[in-house]
Amino acid sequence: MASSEHDATPEPLDDEPAQAVSVPDTGDAGESSKLKMIIQLVKKCLGVKDIATMRLSLPASLLEPIPNLEYWHYLDRPDLFAAINDSEDPFERMLAVLRFTFSKDLKFIRGKVCKPYNSVLGEHFRSHWDVIPVTYPSDPSQPPIPHLYVAPATAESSTSMPISMSRSESASIRSGMSSKSALSMLSVTSRAHSTPGQSTPATSPELVESNPEAEMSNLSLAEVESAEVLELDDTVEAARPRVRIAFLTEQVSHHPPVSAFVVRCPSRSLELAGVDQISAKVSGTAVRVMPGSYNKGLFVRITGGPGEGEAYHITHPAASVNGILRGSFYVSMGEATIITCSGPGDGEQLRAIIEYKEESWLGRAQFLVEGVIHTYDPSGTLHNEWTRVKHVPRHRVRAVFDGSWRGSIRWRRADRPDADYATLLDLSTLHVIPKSVRPLERQLPDESRRLWDSVTSRLLKKEYSEATKHKQAIEQKQRDDAAERKRKGTAFVPKYFESDISSGIPTLTAAGQQALEEELKEETEYPLEGASE
Repeated sequence: MASSEHDATPEPLDDEPAQAVSVPDTGDAGESSKLKMIIQLVKKCLGVKDIATMRLSLPASLLEPIPNLEYWHYLDRPDLFAAINDSEDPFERMLAVLRFTFSKDLKFIRGKVCKPYNSVLGEHFRSHWDVIPVTYPSDPSQPPIPHLYVAPATAESSTSMPISMSRSESASIRSGMSSKSALSMLSVTSRAHSTPGQSTPATSPELVESNPEAEMSNLSLAEVESAEVLELDDTVEAARPRVRIAFLTEQVSHHPPVSAFVVRCPSRSLELAGVDQISAKVSGTAVRVMPGSYNKGLFVRITGGPGEGEAYHITHPAASVNGILRGSFYVSMGEATIITCSGPGDGEQLRAIIEYKEESWLGRAQFLVEGVIHTYDPSGTLHNEWTRVKHVPRHRVRAVFDGSWRGSIRWRRADRPDADYATLLDLSTLHVIPKSVRPLERQLPDESRRLWDSVTSRLLKKEYSEATKHKQAIEQKQRDDAAERKRKGTAFVPKYFESDISSGIPTLTAAGQQALEEELKEETEYPLEGASE
């Protein structure tokens, strides 16, 4: 997504953008027709300062059948998020935050770049994950061992097939092989969460293998009464308590498009919060994506346990969506991500810089990164100028790391230059862990899946014209609601988050607290950490 420290003043929130761009629906959902529509859209966006502030009315055939609020989250590997507070050592906790940071957008490695639905004002989404906690090898230099949605290391991680998913989820993979042969390739190493009658695993873009021959990804969001799933890894006891992580997000502004989110993992004393807003601009043959003025990054807070009182601020890198003119999209990262730890007491703290290396115009993209973990004095400001690896004084460096953000990343301590590198994280072995969502009949009218169900169901049936009509009806209702507020002289007030989001750290309202607590208490077939008997 977006980037680091900037002092831009947030623009005022409003109901409707002034600009509007539409692309006519040709009625043809073939790849060549979609590519022509995309090129037409890019041409209309040339010279526009910020595409994200425009009202884009796209035909449904250009959209993936998934709501934006469901698509955008940072918990593609919730087990690595839950592991942040496992160690007594502050340095080890910083390593854990780095692993979470590299894994949080795994969807861009495992899945294809897609355009979900635009969120409407007041829309919200909630979900949860029940994950097997990671375990740790005897060698402390080696990374933790995940037990869900893992596969053997691969040389080409960006094209590897998701492994260890439920049979119902694997059926959604659009590949050239038959479903029988596809299932025979699955590694029986995990079990996907599905509580019959309570919640259903999402089959989202993260779990779909791209197929150039397909008109669209077959993203089944339908309710499943029960799912036949693969067995757990033999090395993990099935009755081992799982860790629950709950997620709540709401669209709090339409112009500019802004959403707020909060994540909680009570059994590990962890919270994650932030405000999502992007700024996008056509640059050459790519779309460059940066953070909007309300987007200050991710904020992790440790409320108990070994790291009690610590907070981590994780900034977003810049991103580019490439391959537009070829119709073969991929994401590249630029600039840097900075992770700043602030903790209780005085004294030096830890800070990390992840620097994304610029890609060459020639040859294949390498997706390379390098970085350092270093100390800094929180009472000073000099460290704010250290935005690249080369800026950090050598005596401050505690560890170095490098590799590919789509593959393997290695690290070693700076005071042991002759020591072998150890693996920080091998992303080629990891696949997206799907979320669990309450069935439609238990959702509120403004919850994402229920709100967009009329569009999603028609897209999955390839009824593109009908899907476009239902999409336009939802958009028209939003305009009508905005006009009515203007007539009455009233402003929109979010339901789950306080209106003031200027700090970048949203605050839950009483209704938001209740919604998150309800999600944390959803029924499960697994024993949970911290659950009362």
